[in-house]
Amino acid sequence: MEYLEFELPIKELEDQLQKCKVIGEESDVDVTETCAQIEKKLKVTQKEIYKNLTPWQRVQLSRHPDRPYTLDHIRAICGTSFLELHGDRSFKDDKAMIGGLGKVGDQSFMFIGQQKGYNTKTRQYRNFGMANPEGYRKALRLMKSAEKFGIPVVTLLDTPGAYPGLEAEERGQGEAIARNILEMTRLKVPIITIVVGEGASGGALGIGVGDRVLMLENTWYSVISPESCSSILWRSWEYKEQAAEALKLTAADMKKLKLVDEIIKEPLGGAHRDREKTFTAVSNAIVKSYEELKNLSPKDLVSQRMEKYAQMGVVKG
Repeated sequence: MEYLEFELPIKELEDQLQKCKVIGEESDVDVTETCAQIEKKLKVTQKEIYKNLTPWQRVQLSRHPDRPYTLDHIRAICGTSFLELHGDRSFKDDKAMIGGLGKVGDQSFMFIGQQKGYNTKTRQYRNFGMANPEGYRKALRLMKSAEKFGIPVVTLLDTPGAYPGLEAEERGQGEAIARNILEMTRLKVPIITIVVGEGASGGALGIGVGDRVLMLENTWYSVISPESCSSILWRSWEYKEQAAEALKLTAADMKKLKLVDEIIKEPLGGAHRDREKTFTAVSNAIVKSYEELKNLSPKDLVSQRMEKYAQMGVVKG
């Protein structure tokens, strides 16, 4: 288990608890009371730390190296029913954007999402979760296939942004994202979007237009990352905490501003602390959202989606 800077008091107590148990096992000393006291203190400390997280600390949690990524969610939710589909039919297969068919219960869904790596080799293979234009075009191809067969779409967002390299721009990164946004607004099947990690800018929005948009508790969704915002405004990364505060990027802020529909609760300490619980919560949220949308006609579905996005940013005088 890796610990973030603000989690160090928890690490110390967990280490103490471990040592206490070892002493109890290796000697005849009765340590049950001491262990119980440490456990009690540990629970109080965990609640205090995780109840008062700052926006920057939530950003750090969303990037935690042990946090479950898109494929972890899909494999846990769909089991062996997931069939990955590849390629955009014009350039190549983007490994940062994954997609395919999977079942939740008896219902088929088209799953699409950005995938990060968990070590140096896989991070390079997945391009750190930053999709190229062919990734967005692959996503659109899969959405159009789902529409053709009447299959609902689930998108899982977790990206530090769309890939900003020269070759991506040459192949039309901006056009690919804009095309996806346009096509998603008028797709004739239900779209359920869940932010499972980082939701950075157009890179996330390229697969982020949905009838229901949900966020896991310790995730963020914004036009820019706190570090980039800090470097633009203050010419330095030092002010990233201030930037995170000002950007209003947490799930609670987004819900308050009516930009997302629901927040999915995470286990105490973040999604990585109890993966199974997180996967169950995400699966239940997908099923619940689909139940609300499945009886709508394609016309109503599209008009409600259009209306939902038209209402955003409207200020009543």
